[in-house]
Amino acid sequence: MKQDEVLRILEGSYDLHVHPIPSHVPRCLDDFELVEQAASYQMAGVMIKNHYESTAARAALVNRRMSHLCTRAYGGVVLNWPAGGLNPYAAESALKLGASFVWMPTRDSAHCLKSGDMPGDFFTRPGISVIDEAGKLLPVVCDIFDVIKKYDAVLATGHLSPAESMILCKAGRKAGIRMVLTHPEWERTQIDAASQKEMADLGVWIEKNWYNIAEGNCSAEQMAANIKAVGARRIFLATDRGQAGKETPVEGYIRFIKVLHDQSISTEDLITMAQKVPAELLNRSIP
Repeated sequence: MKQDEVLRILEGSYDLHVHPIPSHVPRCLDDFELVEQAASYQMAGVMIKNHYESTAARAALVNRRMSHLCTRAYGGVVLNWPAGGLNPYAAESALKLGASFVWMPTRDSAHCLKSGDMPGDFFTRPGISVIDEAGKLLPVVCDIFDVIKKYDAVLATGHLSPAESMILCKAGRKAGIRMVLTHPEWERTQIDAASQKEMADLGVWIEKNWYNIAEGNCSAEQMAANIKAVGARRIFLATDRGQAGKETPVEGYIRFIKVLHDQSISTEDLITMAQKVPAELLNRSIP
């Protein structure tokens, strides 16, 4: 793939899953460095994610201090225990400050904890589930739906089990919520292509992360096959990068583009997944 073609895809693109400093886990760059690097490739935006605290204020500060750059920072909140778990008040507080995404529990989800702590976890806790013993959504989830809908924000599945994620996505779409299925190629949240397509047909957006190829959770061939099964119009690309000792998110994004292109994903589909779909998720206009 020629460099000018890579640059064409990067210009106006978004990375909606990045883990910079400050973080409870070692990271390779901070919020400001992340935006500076993204701006050097004319990217439109990056999503700052932290498993344990809202990043809405961080994004607002970055945008205030770096308003001269073309790249905008976005924030969100993960409903893990430090945010109170399934806490609609934490969601509303973050969204009131300008957050765009709310994630269901990640490291603190009952499903994720069945596989043990992840590197950097620092407290013992019970797992959080969004369903009861009968497989029905907990009433508080509907309260969270109401908050998400009020702000026209996005609700992502986090590290819920595949079964929980599909129940949540179906209920969310029925309630008119803009839903994201989080990294269905990651080893703890793997969902088959047919189920991804089923969710996409309901209007759910499907996240595809460079991390999952780079860390061996799936092959490039499998990632590309899943993209082709779902269709580019319901997919957005992200890196899930920021880990210390690894390539930077922008470097990972470039590798992701090249790897997918090598798997016969067209330039136009890459533009759709890198630029158009994330812009729709963020309610941003597309030139």
